[in-house]
Amino acid sequence: MDNRVVNVVIAGLGGQGVLLASDILAEAALRAGYEVKKSEVHGMSQRGGFVASDVRFGRAEVFSPMVPEGEADFVVVLAEDQVDAARPFLRPGGQLLTPDWIDGKALSNRRTLNVAMLGALSVSLDFAEAAWREALTKRVPGKYRDVNDKAFAAGREAGLRRRD
Repeated sequence: MDNRVVNVVIAGLGGQGVLLASDILAEAALRAGYEVKKSEVHGMSQRGGFVASDVRFGRAEVFSPMVPEGEADFVVVLAEDQVDAARPFLRPGGQLLTPDWIDGKALSNRRTLNVAMLGALSVSLDFAEAAWREALTKRVPGKYRDVNDKAFAAGREAGLRRRD
């Protein structure tokens, strides 16, 4: 990645781990040496909206935590019924990652879809795998780490298949 700022929006429904996923992504970017800003909007799903978190990172200074509509390089959606609500954030040529990227049978616990989707995203980001592993270790409680490590690996495999 060059000096530009990379914009990622993670969206879904309350309880799907949108905020955890954005925390892991922000932590991985920080560990990879990037300047990072993050913001979140949560609690809206009960009123018909979606839960979203923006993560912006780059080698140069990142001034705002908010991703403007139409400027996300990546939009990661955790709930199929939220794809249309999240799509306006994607820039032309950006990448939309949806839950159908992940085979549910590859997950031993469906609640780890958020981490599996990060695995799929990780294929497109220039972070060392160690940065991702350290971020998972820091952000995921110990008793859930193994199942989330496996979900991340399954997502990474799915991302590699999509890229080929």
